[in-house]
Amino acid sequence: MFDQIDIMRDFFAKGGPVLAGVFGLSIFLWALILERYYFLYKIYPTRLQTIVNQWHRRRDHSSWYALKIRDGFLSEISIELKHNLIPIQALTGILPLLGLLGTVTGMITIFEVLNVFGNGNARGMAEGISRALLPTTAGLVTSIIGIYFSADLNKRAKTKELHAKELLTHN
Repeated sequence: MFDQIDIMRDFFAKGGPVLAGVFGLSIFLWALILERYYFLYKIYPTRLQTIVNQWHRRRDHSSWYALKIRDGFLSEISIELKHNLIPIQALTGILPLLGLLGTVTGMITIFEVLNVFGNGNARGMAEGISRALLPTTAGLVTSIIGIYFSADLNKRAKTKELHAKELLTHN
C-alpha cells in the first residue's frame, strides 16, 4: 500500500504542479460524467413517468393552455437532461490547455538547466522533459475520453427528449 503511495507521489513530483491540476480536474470531470449516467439510468425514468402521469391525468390535451403546460413539461425534461453537459464540454476543452501549460513550464525547466549547466546535465533535462510531457499527455488523454462521453451524453439527452415528446402526445 505504501509502495503505491510512493509511486504516485513520485509520479506527481515528476509531472510538476500542473499534473496535480490536471488530475484534480479529471476527477471533477469524471464525477460530472458519472452523475449524468446515474441520472439518466436511475432518476430520469421515474421523473419522466411522473410527468407523463401528470399529463395523462389531464382531461384537456388540445387547448392553448394545455399545450403550454405540455411545453412546460418538455422544458423541465430538457433542462434536467442537459444539466452539467456544458461544464463537461468546458472541462474537455480546458484539460488540453492545462496540459499545454505543463509543456511550457517543463520547457522553462529545461531552459533553466541549459542556462546553468549547459547541455551536459542529462538528469536535469530529463526532469524538465517529464515535467513537459506528463501533464500534456494526461490532459490530452483525459480530454479525448471526455469528448467521447460528452458526445454520448448529448446524444442520449436528445434521444430521451424526443422520446418524452412522443409520450406527451396531443390526444
